Amino acid sequence: MLRHAQLSLVDVTKRYGANLVLDRITFALKPGERLGVVGDNGSGKSTLLRLLAKVEEPDNGELTVASPGGVGYLPQQLDLPEDRTVADAIDLALADLREIEAAMREAEHALTDDPKAAEAYADLTARFEAREGWDADHRVDLALSALGLPGLDRSRLLGTLSGGERSRLMLAATLASRPALLLLDEPSNDLDDEAVAWLEAELRDWSGTVVAVTHDRAFLEAVTTTMIEVADRKARRYGNGYAGYLAAKATERQQAQAAYERWHAEVERQEGILDHNAARASAIPRKLPMANMSTGAFRTRSRSHGAQSRIKVAKQQLERLHANPVAPPPEPLRFEPNLATASAGEEASAEGPALHLREVRVGDRLNIPELKVAQGERVLVTGPNGAGKTTLMRVLAGELEPDEGEVERRGAVGHLRQIAGPGSARASVLRAFAEGRVGTLEEHAEALFALGLFDPEQFGVPVSALSTGQRRRLELARLVSRPVDVLLLDEPTNHLSPVLAEELQQALAIYTGTVVLVSHDRRLRGSFEGRHLQMHSGSITA
Repeated sequence: MLRHAQLSLVDVTKRYGANLVLDRITFALKPGERLGVVGDNGSGKSTLLRLLAKVEEPDNGELTVASPGGVGYLPQQLDLPEDRTVADAIDLALADLREIEAAMREAEHALTDDPKAAEAYADLTARFEAREGWDADHRVDLALSALGLPGLDRSRLLGTLSGGERSRLMLAATLASRPALLLLDEPSNDLDDEAVAWLEAELRDWSGTVVAVTHDRAFLEAVTTTMIEVADRKARRYGNGYAGYLAAKATERQQAQAAYERWHAEVERQEGILDHNAARASAIPRKLPMANMSTGAFRTRSRSHGAQSRIKVAKQQLERLHANPVAPPPEPLRFEPNLATASAGEEASAEGPALHLREVRVGDRLNIPELKVAQGERVLVTGPNGAGKTTLMRVLAGELEPDEGEVERRGAVGHLRQIAGPGSARASVLRAFAEGRVGTLEEHAEALFALGLFDPEQFGVPVSALSTGQRRRLELARLVSRPVDVLLLDEPTNHLSPVLAEELQQALAIYTGTVVLVSHDRRLRGSFEGRHLQMHSGSITA
């Protein structure tokens, strides 16, 4: 495989109408680097990838993408006609290899008539063989097998495949084309653990350059050598892979805390100077009798001299400090139990399970003869899509009444849903956060600001205008800002930035209440300590 991909951006800007998405982005990649691109939903990660793939052009700046060894681009959303076949999709992914092969054939036929054709033929053959073009179709079959689609019929219509199957098909074909530059948008989506492990091994051995947009922290840890975080329309580069990124983010937090403490200490110092000199100035009398002198009363020096001048300087310094405030970094997320609070308004019992299901049935989606979760117990629920995990969580939370059976709960229950956020879609972020809670909007604004999940200018944005990740953060904000005894977390790290997912994982590790967790997140599952339940077709096995 050729390692000739050169990639650089200098002051690249991208807008969609009045919406500025990327603002003067500058970075470069060396051949062979494996770059992970992270950031919140809607931050511009996929836009950046489309620019690199030349699917879109920047509005300003200089973008250089030179890859004689080819470019393979796998978007997150695939636009494939349903009436085309699997073979058509493979040909699309292998298009440049097919073109090189066709050009080789033409050059081969011209060898006897055109002396220059030999040079062209040799160049085309070298390019084709460098990418192991002769074996490309065989590599497609091998990749399909590794990704869970063995023996896929190439005459099959794409419309008969699920969205996940189409994504895996295009991933297999893109990898099989052996490009020198791979651009992948959420490549581990729709893959099981075995398939992701295979993909990670392939990319670690990739001799070309890889750029992958992903929320998958385990993937980032296994594959990347370099990281770029897209935030606030900017892109910042971090070295030493995912571990280096986390270390750098921890250092940034420490530096932000130190800067805040310096600012706060200086404010207190200037306020102390102001108070001290104000007290001194007020104690100075305007006139003192001059004994034994015929001059009578003697006027002291003006109060603007000495103490008063120091007061003036302190006020000026305080004005400067308050005009340029330094905010503290947000406190890390924390889940707090409150065993004196019950969801039904009664005190939580010290005895009995936190959750108890008996003979519960919900149509053909859920059939649980009995399930007990002790107070303080931690339970991880896994299973394939459609196994009934989300239905189980909704029943446990009291959001879905079963057709049959009984559900008992002790203590306050907090439920982080996989889909949808709190409140009305027409409400603002702040009002949705405050919905159903005691206190003024100002008090709720202070509480929301302290979490660091939203900037103050976002408080008035309607919930309907939020991205999926922002809605997830809003629901997370409501959950961590009130004590609960039972946490029901359904894919809690979905759509969260890696740093926020790390915070959530750490918060979960020190939480002392009851936890029921559903997650495909391999890094989260790997750190989980507790009982493991497997679901299949609405039933549970230990």
